[in-house]
Amino acid sequence: MATSPRHRPKLVATTAPAQEAPRRRSQVNLSDLAYERLEELLICCELKPGRFLATHELQTLVGYGRTPVHQAVSRLAADTLVLVSPRHGIQIAPIDLTRERVLLRLRRDMERFVIRLATERSGASQRNQMLHIRRQLMEHGADMTIAQFNAIDRRIDQLFLAAANEPFVESTLRPLHTIFRRIGWIYHMQTANHTNLQGTVDGHVAVIDAVANGHVDAAIAASDGLMDFVEGMFYVLEREVDPALLDCSLDSFDDTFLHPSRESQRDKKPDVE
Repeated sequence: MATSPRHRPKLVATTAPAQEAPRRRSQVNLSDLAYERLEELLICCELKPGRFLATHELQTLVGYGRTPVHQAVSRLAADTLVLVSPRHGIQIAPIDLTRERVLLRLRRDMERFVIRLATERSGASQRNQMLHIRRQLMEHGADMTIAQFNAIDRRIDQLFLAAANEPFVESTLRPLHTIFRRIGWIYHMQTANHTNLQGTVDGHVAVIDAVANGHVDAAIAASDGLMDFVEGMFYVLEREVDPALLDCSLDSFDDTFLHPSRESQRDKKPDVE
């Protein structure tokens, strides 16, 4: 039997979910922004490997609230870029060159996979963007700062991943890219005679050329060449970089030799005349 209009139940407008949705989206955006800012500070070692911090210190550094920073730290911990301890707080993970050499092998294989797909699947718009970036690298590569190069490098990675159109690999490759951008920053900024970016610029230009022109074998070979260049950085870092730059907690270890403890001074026997 039809219900008369007089007795039909009134529809109650539920505005709470509509109000909550923008708030949730805003929170997600802030979390992404906090993550990106912390990632930048990690790459340039402003957040020194081995350093301990509290959440409120990270909030001050990045300018975001507790929740976005907490979410960003959780992601960075999953990426193995920070270590979270209930008793000691947040530690920027020390750099282990041996481990990162192994991770370079993983990155090499994953880059081959992505580069192959990007070469096969990229559309005209994506290829045009790649060639535009190539022109920028060719024109400005000799005078580019490491910060400028890292911004372009991030855009190249985003383009290749978008062209490959396989979201599954992005969550794994992104932290690997961060790890090796930091290696590149240390190599170019903290070692003698390696400030010139031309080698890495040339390597990226070769990859872009091959991908944008649809040459799969050449693209994979260029990607391998770029990974070889990165591997060569490790030999320089092992010879030239102060270990405290890879783990700042070693500074306190060195201090034990510069400032003898009171106990050792008290135990030292006075000279007998």
